[in-house]
Amino acid sequence: MGVNILNASLYALIESCFPADRSRIAIETASGARTSYGEMEAIVARYAGAIRALGVKPGERVAVQVEKSSEALFLYLACLKTGVIYLPLNSAYQGGEIDYFLGDATPAIFVFQPKSRVWALPLCDKHKVPHRFSLAAEGEEKASDDWHVNAANTPPLLAFEPRAADDLAAILYTSGTTGRSKGAMITHQNLSSNAKTLHAYWGFREGDVLLHALPLFHVHGLFVAAHTALLNGSTMLFHSKFDADAALAALPRATLFMGVPTMYVRLLTTPAFNADSCRNIRLFVSGSAPLLAETFDEFKTRTGHTILERYGMTETGMITSNPLNGERRGGTVGHPLPGVTARVVDDDLQPVKQGGIGHIQVQGPNVLPGYWQMPEKNKEEFTRDGFFKTGDMGQVSADGYISIVGRSKDLVISGGYNVYPKEIELLLDVIPGVAESAVIGVPHPDFGEAVAAVVVAKPGVTLDEAAIIATVKGQLANFKVPKRIFIVADLPRNTMGKVQKNELRKTYASSF
Repeated sequence: MGVNILNASLYALIESCFPADRSRIAIETASGARTSYGEMEAIVARYAGAIRALGVKPGERVAVQVEKSSEALFLYLACLKTGVIYLPLNSAYQGGEIDYFLGDATPAIFVFQPKSRVWALPLCDKHKVPHRFSLAAEGEEKASDDWHVNAANTPPLLAFEPRAADDLAAILYTSGTTGRSKGAMITHQNLSSNAKTLHAYWGFREGDVLLHALPLFHVHGLFVAAHTALLNGSTMLFHSKFDADAALAALPRATLFMGVPTMYVRLLTTPAFNADSCRNIRLFVSGSAPLLAETFDEFKTRTGHTILERYGMTETGMITSNPLNGERRGGTVGHPLPGVTARVVDDDLQPVKQGGIGHIQVQGPNVLPGYWQMPEKNKEEFTRDGFFKTGDMGQVSADGYISIVGRSKDLVISGGYNVYPKEIELLLDVIPGVAESAVIGVPHPDFGEAVAAVVVAKPGVTLDEAAIIATVKGQLANFKVPKRIFIVADLPRNTMGKVQKNELRKTYASSF
């Protein structure tokens, strides 16, 4: 597996790993629609030709906010092939959220969900996005502006655009603590190095079949699951969304499953799920959110399989993993991956003592070069000796297993999705009768963490939990909407007046 050192294109690497027999199925959707590797290669070439025909040049951005589909994956591969920068956006985002991303990234193309047309086109006008297309999900009627229709008769682009290792392949917006979303710049080398490492470390082999039920706008589904399967020339059983019954029906045909903890919880609540359901699975991988010890133990008891938990983030790809062969230790994320250096240090960058808690920092070919148009932020996010500050706190066992014990930032991870509290607090604080608010993450048996808000009422005002939730629901993606609103007289503060969210987390830890 490899690519000419003079061309670091991720697409070149992926295409070099396609099976010699191009009739092998690359993707089979839940409806039974099948696309061979040869057919996928031809569609990607046509999509790449369409990008080139629009005059979009290498280094320009293509923003995509669509439901998961085979065509969405083909469009991503076409972007890699032409050297344009792919910008995946969560399909749950609303117009107000997309407004910022289009303004910041200034894409040459915006591909949107048909249902979003009413606000997507005005935003394209506002931000002078020259090319805009819809992309229907499987089973939806294709409009005249559908990307697939546009590319149907485009001459294929057979050659891929040469790329240097540090050329950008993608920009993924990630939440931070400053109130402004940050565009993580991900290079071809970042993605290639991580994909090759995971392919080897998790023991991909001939005949592996991946049950792919993750979203495509997220690192886990797009960069971890899809990349490793493509590098293996594997078939992906491609489900547009996770449904426990559908996954249960497909599992006997798969050898690999990658999921977030919520998916494992829901499988365990399905009575028919048992060891026989997993008879052909060789590996279950979990990530994107903490896996509760109860889930880890119950899954092993029910199926005989030990889930492999790993740790990564948007800016770095995967950092650590429990071993394929060896002890997969519950409550830990394993060891640093080959080629990746991860350390746990104190505020002075000194290694913490064994069992001590410190900042997790990472260095390697998987680590982003910085954030889009944020030179000052880039200086803050890297140490003076070149390590990226993950913002997570951890500890290391005597035999090198890393455990994540918390986050130095206030980021909430609910169902595998990052939620930035300040964004929600700004909406809550302008609701009539609300004096102030604090948004936190609290343990949840299904989502890992649930978003909750602690709200102080103005004097003489009576607030209603359901009414507050209803007010913000239309302004935010559903995964950001607080599951609970706790109304209190005041918020706990330290001597400097800062709200002590750690105390709030303790107070409401058993709310679900």
